[in-house]
Amino acid sequence: MATLTIRLPDDKHERLKELAKRRNISVNKLIEELSTIALAEFDAETRFRAMVVGGNLKAGLDLLDKLDSELSK
Repeated sequence: MATLTIRLPDDKHERLKELAKRRNISVNKLIEELSTIALAEFDAETRFRAMVVGGNLKAGLDLLDKLDSELSK
């Protein structure tokens, strides 16, 4: 497992600590969860773009529908 140091404005750091506290998780776990969501969105976009290039519009639209349903949970 890697260690990552990030620089954030103090106000954003405080807001993230509050969000983590409300979710009863650590800030570390919160950042891990948020990065998982960001990577899932990136992967879906990458697959969608590959499908469009390959000419599979229906599969691309189906993937967008799946992504929308996942994000609305």
